[in-house]
Amino acid sequence: MSGRDRLRVAVTGASGFCGGVVARAAAAAGAEVVCLGRRPGPVGESRYWDAARTPPDLTGTDLVLHLAAAVGDPPPGRGSEAAFRAVNVDGTARLLEAAGERPVVWVSSASVYAPAGPEPIREDHPLGGLTAYGRTKAAGERLALNAGAVVLRPRAVYGPGDPHLLPRLRRAVRGGRVLLPGPDVPLSLTAVENLADACLAAHSWPAGAYNIADACAYRRDEVVAAACGVPVRHVPITLTRAAATFATGIARLTRREASLSRYAVEQLTSGVVLDISRARAQRWTPRRTFADFLTSAL
Repeated sequence: MSGRDRLRVAVTGASGFCGGVVARAAAAAGAEVVCLGRRPGPVGESRYWDAARTPPDLTGTDLVLHLAAAVGDPPPGRGSEAAFRAVNVDGTARLLEAAGERPVVWVSSASVYAPAGPEPIREDHPLGGLTAYGRTKAAGERLALNAGAVVLRPRAVYGPGDPHLLPRLRRAVRGGRVLLPGPDVPLSLTAVENLADACLAAHSWPAGAYNIADACAYRRDEVVAAACGVPVRHVPITLTRAAATFATGIARLTRREASLSRYAVEQLTSGVVLDISRARAQRWTPRRTFADFLTSAL
């Protein structure tokens, strides 16, 4: 197949954790990859794009996989909200305008959902992000869905090179154990390889939102103990919430991300399980598990 016959895939945020894995997976699948971001991507051609300021150059591309985002658990305040909106909402608007008629797969997050009960969360569950990240991702989603994009909602993405979830858990080890607010809860997690598979398949799916996660939910305590290599001990939720309120106050004063936020406490104490049947109906099957990751990391 000649280079002119190959699918040319634009991957935004390709210098990041998820974007880098998706870019490499697209190249491995035989596509020509154009990486867009403030830093060069891991494969193919790189084009500079600051999502908060300028439209992307999508010249010559056939498909857009949009993973560029402002991420994290920032301290409350107008400054954080504005910084996240500049990328996750305004940047999305610029991307969609530049994409034109090209198919767009827009990677969102399960952080867009409002708090839920014990039942698995379906895509029609109300939105209501608890942080600047969740709120601005929800707002960006609305733009993407109105433009006819496919929106993917993974939860707690992990894998080789993960800079967020697992490092945070391992920093919580104290005295040969991890203290978590009890009781144990079920959680959905998403292997980055499963997310990459969904990104590459989703351009042919009907427009709309799709939950993306591993095949089965996990028990929180088992995952944390396995990832950290130490036992888990429970502490009262009320005590943890008080500590998070204090840490959030310090973060507001220092303008740094809180070491323990109220949002993080809610994520650890609320059983968030995603219903992935809608994506499965498109013949997507999550192939990787947390056990696979631990085995490969040893």
